Amino acid sequence: MHLLYADESGSTKDPNQQYFVLAGISVFERQGFWFSEELEKIAAKFNPADPASIELHGSPMFTGRSAWRNHPKSDRVAAIEDALKLFATSHQSNRLFASVIKKSSVSPKDPVEVSFEQIASRFDKYLIRLHQSGDTQRGLIIFDKSTYETTIQALATDFRTIGYTWGIIRNFSEVPLFLDSKASRLIQLADLVAYAIFRHFEKGDSSLYSIIQPRFDSVGGIIHGLHEIH
Repeated sequence: MHLLYADESGSTKDPNQQYFVLAGISVFERQGFWFSEELEKIAAKFNPADPASIELHGSPMFTGRSAWRNHPKSDRVAAIEDALKLFATSHQSNRLFASVIKKSSVSPKDPVEVSFEQIASRFDKYLIRLHQSGDTQRGLIIFDKSTYETTIQALATDFRTIGYTWGIIRNFSEVPLFLDSKASRLIQLADLVAYAIFRHFEKGDSSLYSIIQPRFDSVGGIIHGLHEIH
C-alpha cells in the first residue's frame, strides 16, 4: 500500500497571502518506519533527552516562533533542509504531489476543495499507472487534523461514490484518515514539504523548494505531481 501523508501551508482566509498549498508525500508502507527513525534523529538534535517533544513544523522552525525561538536560525533551517533531503534521496517509489492555488483565481470556490480534488486524483492516477505496470497497490491519504477535516471527508466520500471532474476514485482503500501531527513524523515531513512549496510561490524563495522539486511524480519528463493555478 502507498500512503499519502498530506498537509497544507498558507491560510484560505488571510488576505495578506496570495497562495494556498496542499501537498502530500507518497510513501510505500515499508518506508514509513525508516523515515520516522531518521526524522527522530533530526529532532533529537534540539532535545536529546526528549526528542518526541520536538515537532518539526515548517513555519515556526523557519521564523523562530514558539519553542523554536531559542535555537539559532542556521540550526533551524539546517534541520528543515536535512528533513527535506531525506525525502529527496529516498527510494524512487516515493513521490511528491502538490496543488498550488492562487486564491483570487478560484474565488468564490474553496481552494481546499480545488486542491484536494487535484492531489487525490493525481495520486489515484499514479496508482493506476502502477497497476498497469503489474504492481497493483491500494492507496490511503493521511492528513493532519485541521479545520478542513469535515470538508475533506465529505469530498472524499463524494469522489468514491458520485465522482469528481475527471472520473471516480478507484484505488483508495478507505476515506482519508486524520492524525495529530505531534504523533506522526510523516505528517510533520508533509508539513515541511508544503511549507517549502509555499515559500517558493508566495515569497519567491526557492532555497527549500529546490531540494524536493525533482521528486514530483513524473513520467517521461512530464510532471504529473504538481498542479498550479495562478
